[in-house]
This record gives sequence, C-alpha cells and structure tokens, in this order.
Amino acid sequence: MKLSLTLSLLFLVAIQMAFAQQTNDAYVDKDGVMHWGATKEEVHGFGVNYTVPFAYAYRVAKQLNVSPEKAIDDDVYHFSRLGFDLYRVHVWDTEISDTLGNLLENEHLKLLDYALKKMKERGIKFVLTPIAYWGNGWPEKDEKTPGFSRKYGKAACLTNPDAIKAQQNYLYQFLNHVNPYTGVAYKNEPDLIAFEISNEPQHGGKTSEVTAFINGMVTSMRRTGCKKPVFYNISHSIHLAQGYFDADIQGGTFQWYPTGLQSKHEIMGNLLPNVDDYKIPFAANPKFKKMAKIVYEFDAADVGRSYIYPAMARSFRTAGMQLATHFAYDPTFFAYANTEYDTHYMNLVYTPQKALSLKIASEVFHNVPLYKDFGKFPADTSFGDFRVSYSEDLAEMVTKEKFIYTNNTATIPPNAGSLEHISGSGNSAVVKYEGTGAYFLDKLESGVWRLEVLPDAIWVEDPFGFNSLDKTLAVVNWRQWPMSVQLPDLGNDFEIKPMNAGNSNTSAKPLKNTFDISPGTYMLVKKGVSSKFNADSKWKNITLNEFVAPATTLKKTYVLHKPIREVSAGQDVDVKVQIVSLKLPEGAEVRILRQDGKSEHFKLLHEQGYHYTAKIPATALNEDVVKYDFIIRENGLEKRFPSEQEANTLEGDNAATFQMRTMPKSAPVNLFNAATDHDQLLRPYLKTSRLTSNGENGASELNISPEKPEDYAMRYNFKANIAGRNGDVLNKKKLTFHGHALNQKSCAVQLALIGKDGSVFGATLNIEPKNGAYAVLLNDLKTVDFKSLPRPYPGFLPYALPTTPESSKFNLNNIETLQISILPTKETKSTAGIAIRSVTLD
Repeated sequence: MKLSLTLSLLFLVAIQMAFAQQTNDAYVDKDGVMHWGATKEEVHGFGVNYTVPFAYAYRVAKQLNVSPEKAIDDDVYHFSRLGFDLYRVHVWDTEISDTLGNLLENEHLKLLDYALKKMKERGIKFVLTPIAYWGNGWPEKDEKTPGFSRKYGKAACLTNPDAIKAQQNYLYQFLNHVNPYTGVAYKNEPDLIAFEISNEPQHGGKTSEVTAFINGMVTSMRRTGCKKPVFYNISHSIHLAQGYFDADIQGGTFQWYPTGLQSKHEIMGNLLPNVDDYKIPFAANPKFKKMAKIVYEFDAADVGRSYIYPAMARSFRTAGMQLATHFAYDPTFFAYANTEYDTHYMNLVYTPQKALSLKIASEVFHNVPLYKDFGKFPADTSFGDFRVSYSEDLAEMVTKEKFIYTNNTATIPPNAGSLEHISGSGNSAVVKYEGTGAYFLDKLESGVWRLEVLPDAIWVEDPFGFNSLDKTLAVVNWRQWPMSVQLPDLGNDFEIKPMNAGNSNTSAKPLKNTFDISPGTYMLVKKGVSSKFNADSKWKNITLNEFVAPATTLKKTYVLHKPIREVSAGQDVDVKVQIVSLKLPEGAEVRILRQDGKSEHFKLLHEQGYHYTAKIPATALNEDVVKYDFIIRENGLEKRFPSEQEANTLEGDNAATFQMRTMPKSAPVNLFNAATDHDQLLRPYLKTSRLTSNGENGASELNISPEKPEDYAMRYNFKANIAGRNGDVLNKKKLTFHGHALNQKSCAVQLALIGKDGSVFGATLNIEPKNGAYAVLLNDLKTVDFKSLPRPYPGFLPYALPTTPESSKFNLNNIETLQISILPTKETKSTAGIAIRSVTLD
C-alpha cells in the first residue's frame, strides 16, 4: 500500500515536471526558488505597475481625448528603453465583474488584453493580480461599478460566504478568459509568470480561517487546469502569517515604501539608511523558506532624487526577491500633472533621472545573485558593478559593455572601446550634454550607433503636493543643445543621420566630436562605414526609427529660485537660478533693491543648460533684509521675476521680490523654526498636534504630545536654512532646544544631528514645563540610532537603525538634518509632550 502510494506521488510529480518542461511554466523548488520549467534557469524580472486600462487613468484618457491604445503603445516603448521585462497590475475587478463574480467582456478587459499583447511584443512578461478590492475612484470618488467588490467591500469579501463564492467564480472565469489579441487563455499564457490572488488583503480572525479562504481561491484557480505558481500577499496581517504558510500557495508577495506615503512635499536628506535592509521577521520559518518571494509594489515615495532605487533593488535581492515592480509608472499623456498617485512620480520623459535609476535597478535584479549580502550602510553604497551616492545624487552601473548613470559622473569606464550601451543624464567621460532629458546610445554594429535624445523636462512645482490636471508641475522643452560623444568605435569623424518621423535636424555635423542635437533618434556612422541598418530596421525589441515624446509644453519663461534664508554679514553670496526658456535669453541679471529706492545690478552668468549664477559682493548686502529680483531680456523686452512684470512697468512697494536676511556671525544659526518649517517636519501623524501662538510674545510653537508612551521621532532637513551661514556653523558650541514640556511634567528629548553621510550624533535633554532654552554642548554629542522616518510600509520593518561606526567623529561641516525624539516615560498611563519653538546652534 505504502509502495503504491509512493509510486503514485512520484508519478504526479513527474507529470507536473514534464508539463512545466513542455510549457516552460515556472515552478518553485524545495528551497523556495522559482525556475523556468524547460531551462531550469532562475526566474527574475523587474518592471512597473501601470494602469491605463482601468479606473482614473482610463477616465483621464477619455477626458483628454487620448486613445488608451496609443497611450499604451507609447509607454510600453519607453518600458523597453528602460530595460523592463516585467509588468504587474492589480486588476480592477470592480470594473470587469458583476456581483456574482461573472467576468464582463467590456472595454476595460479589452484594454488589459491589448496591454498584455503590447508587453509580449517587447519581451515583457507579467504577473497578474485578478482581485484589487479597490473602488475605481482614487483620487476621485468611486463610481457605481458593477462588481462584487463594490457590493461587499474588502472586509466582507474576506468573510462573507456569498462574496467568497463570487470571488471563486470570478477567478475561474478570469483564468479561463481568452485574450482575443493572442488567442491564448490567461491560464496558458506563456509570458504570464504567476498569479497573485488579490491585492493587499487584510485578514482578521484565525489562521485556520485565513488558510481556508486562500485554499478556496486556489482550488477555483486549479480547476481551470492552470499549473502556474500562485502567490498571496503575506506582508499584511503578519500576526496570521502561519495561515499563509499553511495554505496551498507557492510564494508570498511583499511591498516596500521605505519613506512612507503622502508627505505632500519632496523629502530631502540622505535616505540610504532607510533602504539598507529589507528585514523579514519570519524569514527563518521553515515553511516560508520553501516559498518563492516577489515584490508587487515598491517606491521611495515623495523622493525626487535619483540615487535610491538600485539600493532598494540590492536589498530586495539580499532578502531573496526574484521579481519586483515599481508603483506606479505615470502615463505620459498626463504625467505633467502627476495626479494619479501624487505621492509617486515616475515617467521617462518627466522624471528622466529617476527613470534611469529604475533602469539601473533592473540591472541589479538581473545581475546580483539571490541572497547576496554586501554588508551594511555605508559600506554597501558600492556593490558589484553598481554605485549609489547621495551627495552626488547619482546611481551608476559600470561594466565592460554598459555604462548607465543618472547624473553628472566623474567615473571613467574601464574600456570605452568595448562599450555597447550608454544611457544617462548629464555629463560623463563618454557623453557631455547640457539638456535635462535622458539619452541612449546603442551599438548596432562596428562603427554604427543609434542615438536617442529625449526633450528637456523641468519641474516647475514640487510634484508631491496637492495636484490637479489644471496645475502644471513639469514642462517639456524641445530645445537644441550641444552634445559631445567620445567613443573609439566612432572616432573623430562620423555622420549623424536623423531617423524618426518629422526629424529635420539634418544640419548636425560633429566638430571634434561635438554637435548640436535636438530631441529624436539618430544613426551615428563612422566615416567610411557602410551600414546594413536603416530607419525601419528591427533591433532587439525596438524599431530604429521609433521615438515617443510629447511636444513642447513650455509656454512662458520660468525663473526657478529658492532664496537663501540667512546669509552671514560681511560675506559675498552666490545666487543661483534656473531660467527655463524656449531659447537662450539675450540677457539676465539680478537686481538688489535698496531701502533708499536705488538698486544695484549684477550680471547672471550662464553655467550650463538652464542654470545661471551671480556673485553678490558683501558691500551690496548691508541691510538687515535684502530684497532682490531678476531681470530677464528676451526678444528685446525685459521682464522682472518673480513678479513677471515688464521692466518698464511702475511697481509699488508690494511688488513681488525675493529676500534674504543678513545675520551677524555671532547670531545663532537657526536649524528649525516652528513658524516657518513645521509643514516640512517628517513625523508620524498626530491628530492632537497643532501650531499655536504663545501668549508671552506671540512666538509660534508646535505642540506635540504622542498618544502612546513610546519613542516618537521627527526629522527635518535644514540644509537650505544654513546654506548662507556654513562658515558661522563651525564656530558654534551648543545645540539648543527652545520651548517647553507639556502636561505640567518634564519630558526627555533626544536631539540629534544627521550628516550627509548618514552619521547620527545626539544627546538627551530634560525639558521642563517652563519655557526656556535647553542646550547641550556639541562636544558631548555621541553616536545614536538613525530613526527610520517617515515610518515605512510594511510596518514590520525596523524603526531604529545604527548607521554610524563607533570610530566616526562628529563633523559640523557634515550636518544637514535634525532628528528630535520624544523618549517614552516610565509611566504607562500618561504620555509626555513638548512645545517646540526652534532649535538653534549657539
């Protein structure tokens, strides 16, 4: 009997393996690693979430009279340029099902089918999550959709027998659905790697109930004959994790938002410590070890810089993740407004440096071995062929064949003659370019390269605020810029041939490897070389003449400038500004407005691209508050900024100006001021927190009283506050808290200064109910933990992170961020609190 049972089991395993080998469907081995059935190679993939077939993105396409199919075509082309080979979407079941779970053959489903077909054509595979549970409204109100999710809601869908039955019916029909563009059912689609049952279920109840729920769904899916791996989200409700491990699933899905969500402003400062380690609390569970692991969503939300994604990808690989998809790629046709998910922002045209960072992250996923550990921050900022740098806002990949970078880099590739691909933004040893758009250089054959240059994108507003389709956050400008290409394979004499439709830039001719270039695609051909390629040639997953970019949206000149808040008296000041214009201005200057009605003018010098600078001598800064504006001359007319009025217009005393305050060198250096900086303070939400005016002298103070007796930390990046007083900082001796404790009892507060390198030095002060100045000597600061703020999702990730080697020394030249922690009291029934007015260096 036992022998017969053993033979039967072996027979079933053999059939499954044979099926996998025949279809190349992925399977998960005993060690929790997913492989391709036929080749046995490890499955790995990297890409994005993208939502045009559904919900808000679909409605905006209709509102703006954009063809969803055309939008998909355009964006999927950009996916191919970024090296993505994976797509994931949580399907809005509420739009393609009825209350009984019957699949509705409508335009949303048709567009999903179309998107999958277009992905396949570019070699992009996919993971589908058939059930989202979401309404279709965000960021608007939900519509009256026909599906079971709207009728029952997420919570009831996890417990209500009728809702569960509807989901099982829906999954069965969804997997059996035949894509009319391919003629293949989802269950048999060779480029569909796996299914994730549902998006972020948040279970309650018992582990046995969770297991029964999951198994009911899996049974319905298996009834279709589908052999593909089935995954389930196990990063939510982790107190019920054993219920996931006991279920009939082959893997778990994870998310990572290491900088929280919805800060409503760009987060500044070195965030590499936030992404140093993806620590899974149940990693040692024997059943979990047998599961494959994938990342369904991740992003460094509200971060506008380009250095962070490869570090996240590295940490994912160390944690055992095989697939990962960023959330979420903004459709190009309304990326100017970033309205779909305003806490995220990703698009090749509008966020070129971030997109290139994601391209490098894809390379990390495909080149870093599973579970490879590179140590801890800051040692792991260089790993394998990759490097990330907060101070340079740079991520880069350097190999024999590839050179990819997100910003200006001084790195020299080991052998430029062996390069086959270059992509980047800014200047490098191989390419110099003054525009802000991304560019790509691909070697087609010896002496023949394809060049693709995207137009400039400039952020004219913080893209992470309160957005709408009527608000322009970023503009596109098709401006011609000089470019230099230094490739031994091309030499010093090569021809530049435009390829994309409508590209009339036939005058580009290199002089010492430098030429003027406009957005488009080109073929660079070494003198004397005859190429087999032409504009219509297919190459890898693109056609050579393909090019996708929105037309110029720049309608006016923008002068983008952030004033230095305080400057040291008696010192010259460098004023920096971006002048974003259709063409080079005829003249530009900064005008200092004196109280006697006179003014001084200083010429703005063009540095590179849209960037200008002027040095203002100390003699022009002899008033307590210095007011100034910019005068830009275009087409023979002069305009003042920020007022945007013509220079010959009479202006009153209320005309808009910039201003900066001059301070004696002995004056305290303000690191944080509640009145001006409270809305940029990173901290967990407190409904009781408020900004008030103190009755003594009207000074503003921020009241913070945590709801629980636990460590409550806040962080503020003061880099811009001290930019004009860096020299004065070095002479300060004390770190001072101005304010008082709340609730008529003292409060222990840790003040810490975080450096550009992530080092953290602090000390604990006892704040009394009496308003005053509470100080600690800078020489007494010791290494303390970096607090992970904003708090990440999932919530099981660590809160306190040691980032500073004990051998490190405190360096005032290095500081840029303030960390304030209200330490828990010994009492369990009440909490302490503080009222902050300011924090200064004295």
